[in-house]
Amino acid sequence: MSRLLVALLWLIHWLPLSVQAPIGRGIGLLLYWVIAPRRRVVNTNLRLCFPDLSDAERRALAKEHFALAGRSLIERGLAWFAPEERIRRLVRIEGAEILAGLIEQRQPIIMLTPHFLGLDLGGTRIAADFDCVSIYARQRDPVIDRWLYHGRSRFGSQVLLRRDESVRASIKAMKEIRPFYYLPDMDNGIEDSIFSPFFGVQAATLSALPRLTRLGGAVVITCVTRMLPGGRGYVVTLGEPWTDFPSGDVDADTRRMNACIEDLVRAMPAQYYWVHRRFKTRPPGEPKIY
Repeated sequence: MSRLLVALLWLIHWLPLSVQAPIGRGIGLLLYWVIAPRRRVVNTNLRLCFPDLSDAERRALAKEHFALAGRSLIERGLAWFAPEERIRRLVRIEGAEILAGLIEQRQPIIMLTPHFLGLDLGGTRIAADFDCVSIYARQRDPVIDRWLYHGRSRFGSQVLLRRDESVRASIKAMKEIRPFYYLPDMDNGIEDSIFSPFFGVQAATLSALPRLTRLGGAVVITCVTRMLPGGRGYVVTLGEPWTDFPSGDVDADTRRMNACIEDLVRAMPAQYYWVHRRFKTRPPGEPKIY
């Protein structure tokens, strides 16, 4: 099945993005009705994070999320197979001069990259211009694992690290002035995490950002990829360097990171990765959410 999926993505990637987009949306809306467990996860996340929305508004947001998730699946074929010139044409970077300027100053950089649906194509586009370092989680399916690795390393000289070698190796790579494409907003269990509010809900949150910033002598900039409607492509937006970070207070720094991600999510809520069980790990004594 995984080989058939890769073959399908290869075939579809030849189509114009304006044709791929409605195909992906249709598949996503079909999955909304077919994959009931993930639909419940999305609805639960939206209920917790957006309590002021009506039930109808949350259902509409959930359907739009699945439609865009279908797009992100289909359009992943572009990240795996499309030539560099097509990637450059479809994915625009705003703020590239910020990243280039920091690199010219020999400044280590952490690109804080929340889990928005377009991050794979965004990462591929950044790799066309900059040699970066990122964390790579091996996939159970060897076919999918191979192509995900290929998609993330096909341009430039990228360094992909396993989770178990991430801290020292990522600091070393940052000091070699490789921007760190860092995704810290998943629930990875209690190890290396602290509980910090995310949309007002205590969430197990990786607390490594302030430590990595301090040890690497790095600055933090945000990196967000937005999917544009239809065939208009994608936009990667790089933010200005954070000031007064880290503060020396890990709890406060982690809250600041989560608050920043919240603001980014509010700007395009349907594009955040709501199918993830973000609140799976609970503080002691709290009941399970999912």
